[in-house]
Amino acid sequence: NPYAGLVSHLRASWLSGKTRPMEYRMAQLEALGRFLDEKKQEILEATDLDMGKPSFEAFFTEILLCKNELNVTLNNLSHWMKDEHVDKNLVMQLDSAFIRKEPYGVVLIMAPWNYPIHLVMVPLIGAIAAGNCVIIKPSEIAKNTERLLAEMLSCYLDNDCFAVVTGGVQETTRLLENKFDYIFFTGSPSVGRIVMTAAAKHLTPVTLELGGKNPCYVSDTCDVPNVARRVVWGRFFNAGQTCIAPDYLLCTLEMQEKLMPALREAITEFFGSNPQESPDFGRIVGDKQFRRIRALLCSGRVAIGGQTDEAERYIAPTVLADVLPSDPAMQEEIFGPILPIVVVANMDEAIDFINARPRPLAIYAFSCDSKVVNQVLERTSSGSFCGNDTLMHVTLTSLPFGGIGNSGLGKYHGKFTFDTFSHHRGCLHRNMGLETLNAPRYPPYTQQKLGLVTATFEVKRRSTCTLL
Repeated sequence: NPYAGLVSHLRASWLSGKTRPMEYRMAQLEALGRFLDEKKQEILEATDLDMGKPSFEAFFTEILLCKNELNVTLNNLSHWMKDEHVDKNLVMQLDSAFIRKEPYGVVLIMAPWNYPIHLVMVPLIGAIAAGNCVIIKPSEIAKNTERLLAEMLSCYLDNDCFAVVTGGVQETTRLLENKFDYIFFTGSPSVGRIVMTAAAKHLTPVTLELGGKNPCYVSDTCDVPNVARRVVWGRFFNAGQTCIAPDYLLCTLEMQEKLMPALREAITEFFGSNPQESPDFGRIVGDKQFRRIRALLCSGRVAIGGQTDEAERYIAPTVLADVLPSDPAMQEEIFGPILPIVVVANMDEAIDFINARPRPLAIYAFSCDSKVVNQVLERTSSGSFCGNDTLMHVTLTSLPFGGIGNSGLGKYHGKFTFDTFSHHRGCLHRNMGLETLNAPRYPPYTQQKLGLVTATFEVKRRSTCTLL
């Protein structure tokens, strides 16, 4: 296997204990911070070349949010690494019982192309913080960013403990043949199944950050212009190539008619009368992806946008009205600048529609009535939920981010990333003396001994007090 030597080299580094001291982890994390600072312009240029990503969007997602994750980790790492002492029963009051956060070993991080720096950096920060050695596999589709990571990260990180592997499907397949101690994958459910199958051969634990069709319910009681602006921003950010973007709207026919002019106005406000000329609207990453998204325009009727330019890989911000559940746009994750609207009779029908489909990465609900938002939250299931806005929940390092069911497995961001890449080892350190305390558990057994064991080991239910 072409990667066996690399994996062995990193495993030897990990077994040496090099990555375990807090000082080492902090130094590597600070080096990542220097990479983000010193290569800022190169990052902006690479993401622009790969997908026409506006510099504002690139700075916000690829640099600022990564720096936030980094600083939260640096600020809290010493606390996160400490042993966590736990409750003890009567017999072990003089002993030490604790949870130790240990690194898994050599981990693999596989990143997608849509946020090619962010979706490498955020898991990498947690993997380093937890004390692992890491192989990073960026997406070959965002080729300029892939080249930047391959050439530059080695100048900042310890090459005995961290490596970047490049290539396409063939290289990734061979890489996955190796035994890793943890695999973190972000991408599509179809590739996620391949990764999980490869991991199963070595009983390797995985985190799968996948996608799905994120529904967005808009109730009849809402501030229509505000809904339109927040939905347009979330749907067309990064030209719609965002795994948590609202994938389709659910609303009544009456609300569809109210929303349409507001959506048109918001698109014009953000991107001008001709979004193709706007410096603030991106492009589709590749020809294959462009053709797939363009084919979805036959769904429903094009109410706003619909223009395409294959030479530029440009698809206008588009809203499709009167879309049927059987239409092509409702059969797959759109992952582009198209927003279908599916008409429902009421909130109950919207919730039934959502629950009849695989559980998504995010669910959005808009209403001036908080009871409506809470109803959608309580009666549905998704990786995350955001009421009265889109995308913004992902900016909080204090919230776990991850999918459920078809949209993924596991979670990360902030301390959750550190925990994901740490094995929580249950530890008990007993006193060598005081053997008389152990006598009741030893044979020969008697009823008296059983009574003593019950009295010292039993966990009792707390009594409940009812105030009349």
